Amino acid sequence: MAIVHERFTEYGGSEAVVGELARIWPRARVFAPIVDPTAAPAHAHPPWDTISGSPLSRIHAATGRRSHAPLLPFVPRALRRLPLRGRFDAVVISHHAFATQAAFATDAPVIAYVHSPARWAWEPEFRAREAGGATGRAALAALGMLARRGERAAAGHLAAVVANSRAVADRIRDRWELPAAVVHPPVRLDRFSLDPAVAREDFLLFAGRLVPYKRPDLAIRAAQRAGCRLVVVGDGRYRARLEALAGPETTFLGAAPDDVLADMYRRCRALLMPGVEDFGIVPVEAMACGAPVLAVGAGGALDTVLPGRSGAHIAAGADEAVIEGFADVLRDPGSTDLCPMEIRHHAESFTPEVFRTRMAEIVAAAVHR
Repeated sequence: MAIVHERFTEYGGSEAVVGELARIWPRARVFAPIVDPTAAPAHAHPPWDTISGSPLSRIHAATGRRSHAPLLPFVPRALRRLPLRGRFDAVVISHHAFATQAAFATDAPVIAYVHSPARWAWEPEFRAREAGGATGRAALAALGMLARRGERAAAGHLAAVVANSRAVADRIRDRWELPAAVVHPPVRLDRFSLDPAVAREDFLLFAGRLVPYKRPDLAIRAAQRAGCRLVVVGDGRYRARLEALAGPETTFLGAAPDDVLADMYRRCRALLMPGVEDFGIVPVEAMACGAPVLAVGAGGALDTVLPGRSGAHIAAGADEAVIEGFADVLRDPGSTDLCPMEIRHHAESFTPEVFRTRMAEIVAAAVHR
């Protein structure tokens, strides 16, 4: 087996997926063109001897690993040149934007686990929020064209496609014209649990990276409008702008370790999720601690949040409508008065064990087809 990931530059949900794939096939070789070893799953085997010395990794290291963005235009070619051909029975790809280009480097069956077709490539509004200034928008538009062409070209070389949510499966159908099975990402629920001794308090929580697409600005404005306290856990390039927007009702804690985050999950009235996520691991972590989740009813929240059981959906729409939708729900104390045990039970359907079982089945079927 070979496992291909686009880049290991920071550890997040997609890197956790690669780690669980490596647990299914502990002898698999793991490839990526840009690697910071500190951002790779520690238990993947064998070590990073095949990839940490790649030209792009060397350039990334030589520049102090400040940013991988300037290297992205060179990633598709590096993926197409991976040493895969004739060596493996199957190749499993973890795809964000370019990783499916590895399908051109092998004659083995290729199974793509798709976090999403590149949203910044396909959605102009998403791209506009992420790019900084006219130069950034132009660069991202050009890179987006490269990503779209590459995704379409590689689609015909995939033996099976797996989406991380129903929303992503719909995007794959619309953009790649392929069907996709749905296997939700693994969430480490052993780190997040209920504590009946901890009482709920009257504050709301936003948790996650402070970047535009997660829309923490909408959480701040909704809390202001409803007259509620809000705690923000996380950090990112958007923080200074958010602090300028916020009033005294909002507290910024910055990045926090799991124990602090779990404590916030256990004590908050509800978690707010105003951005449209491909899947969204944070809401599942919060639900594992018994916290209700109030989320925009789009993207991964349609899979993770069950209205009336684990939280509520706010109708998607223009910013002002979303803010007012959150505020309306927050003004009703009963909207978040849900059973913590039932919320926790729902979260348990997203465990790593469920992920590993489903992926092993899908890959075996593709190899023996």
